[in-house]
Amino acid sequence: MIFDSHAHYDDATFDNDRDDLINRLFDTDICGIINVGCNISTSKASVDLAYKYPLIWAAVGVHPQEADAVPPDYIDVLAAFLAEEKVVAVGEIGLDYHYDQPPKEVQKEKFEEQVKLAKTLDVPVIIHDRDAHADTLDILKKYRPKGVLHCFSGSTEMASEVVNLGMYVGLGGVVTFKNAKNPVLVAKSVPLDRILLETDCPYLAPEPNRGSRCDSSMIKFTAEKIALERNMSVDKLLKCAKENALRLFSKINLK
Repeated sequence: MIFDSHAHYDDATFDNDRDDLINRLFDTDICGIINVGCNISTSKASVDLAYKYPLIWAAVGVHPQEADAVPPDYIDVLAAFLAEEKVVAVGEIGLDYHYDQPPKEVQKEKFEEQVKLAKTLDVPVIIHDRDAHADTLDILKKYRPKGVLHCFSGSTEMASEVVNLGMYVGLGGVVTFKNAKNPVLVAKSVPLDRILLETDCPYLAPEPNRGSRCDSSMIKFTAEKIALERNMSVDKLLKCAKENALRLFSKINLK
């Protein structure tokens, strides 16, 4: 029943036990995972994982922190990946102003190029937005892609704007953190049919595993917290989040 809409199993922290871990996950409650690329190399790794494991799908894209290191033909490379049956989205793309580099204008240029690619191919986007809410919203309003704001860190007001654009809100382990007041408010306010659950593993492990390597099995702790705050059953939340993911990433076929 558990669908993890955002993971990075190509990360080096999984090198020693990747196969054992992924096989073990699919022997439990995990029914699907989207492995998300951050540059050309990790996008290729995501595609390879998707073909190795029947219940993994890939997203391909260039993360904002990689925006100044792309080859000139990167859009053509991404388009070729997206022609593959198991590649379901453009991502992880967006804006990250937490650091001074790459320059904001470079980030915005690459973000817009990839959003336009997604629009042309009619596939969803997976958006990274860190300390760049206003510019992220401006670009989303300009192009109105279908997709999700992953690891959502904005306000309830921004979440409402995202939903009004027809997009989804990705919620992960941060909602379980002891100081996570705003993420909890967002988790309570977003319409049930617009919530996606994710891990961003190996990052952002939820309580009670905060600080450890995250994997998709830990998504249950995020679901338990959100379900508690929304006064609903965990099973219903997981079912709705799975249905939402399959609606958005429509190339996925869970047999």
